[in-house]
Amino acid sequence: MHTRTLGQGLEVSAIGLGAMGMSQSYGPNPGDRNDMIGVLRYAVEHGVTFIDTAEVYGPYVNEELVGEAIAPIRDQVVLATKFGWDIVDGQMKGTNSRPAHIRSVADASLKRLGAEHIDLFYQHRVDPDVPIEDVAGTVGELVAAGKVKHFGLSEAGAGTIRRAHAVFPVTALQSEYSLWTRDPEAEVLPTCAELGIGFVPFSPLGRGFFTGTVAADATFAPGEIRAGVPRFAAENLAANQALIDHVRALADAREATPAQVSLAWLLAQGPSIVPIPGTRRRERIDENAGATALALSADDIADLNALVDTVGVAGDRYGEVHLKMVNL
Repeated sequence: MHTRTLGQGLEVSAIGLGAMGMSQSYGPNPGDRNDMIGVLRYAVEHGVTFIDTAEVYGPYVNEELVGEAIAPIRDQVVLATKFGWDIVDGQMKGTNSRPAHIRSVADASLKRLGAEHIDLFYQHRVDPDVPIEDVAGTVGELVAAGKVKHFGLSEAGAGTIRRAHAVFPVTALQSEYSLWTRDPEAEVLPTCAELGIGFVPFSPLGRGFFTGTVAADATFAPGEIRAGVPRFAAENLAANQALIDHVRALADAREATPAQVSLAWLLAQGPSIVPIPGTRRRERIDENAGATALALSADDIADLNALVDTVGVAGDRYGEVHLKMVNL
């Protein structure tokens, strides 16, 4: 796999791996921890060297899983984790990016990861009660102390990105971006390009929708993340099948899969865009990596660029509570 460079010269694999689903959110959690460790190591062996986790995944257990998996190969991995939640008795109780809390999370994450430093430390969500200048300054201190190498933001708006970057350079912004989530295109992507900040799309396959494996009549258990996402409500999911039908037709014509077309489209949006699809399966690692070799034509890209306008998307990407926490 080839590499790409995020801001501040951070070189990563062109496609990363989001580890969240190995511990939560997508149906029953895997019963075999060793199997997930094997998947993580398989990914690195096959060139996927950018791994994303967070303290809140589990909480905590995902960092422990990733730390154990990469222990023998730490020097081959660019490791990203996140701070910014107030976690009480295993539950998120809102945001917390107070400087003392950031420092505490960094130390705890380092211990769970078994690492000497965090390569990329994201603020998971903007904390409206803490000036972003204080957040950036605190992460800058952690960089000076050698505990962190790079500073990132997640789901931040353009104004916040500029204010943070003026205090300490932002290496990457991680936000939801996919064929049916195009929010960053208006302001955030141009801001990142102007400032030399990389962009890391999470849920680049639309929470599994653009794998082409989510049936029109699929149902989701109450604890499943998609159970609370309006786009996956029964009436919206059925309406949205027109999107995946369109992508599947193009994939068939290119002898590729819908997931590969979706990831190749993201890669074509800019040289510093690095998607981080999640998976629990080795074959998906191979499939996703194959997107880097798929050359979409200019007509293909133009067709996909227009997909939301020509086909439409039914339902929001988040419920009301979570929508209030993005683009701040």
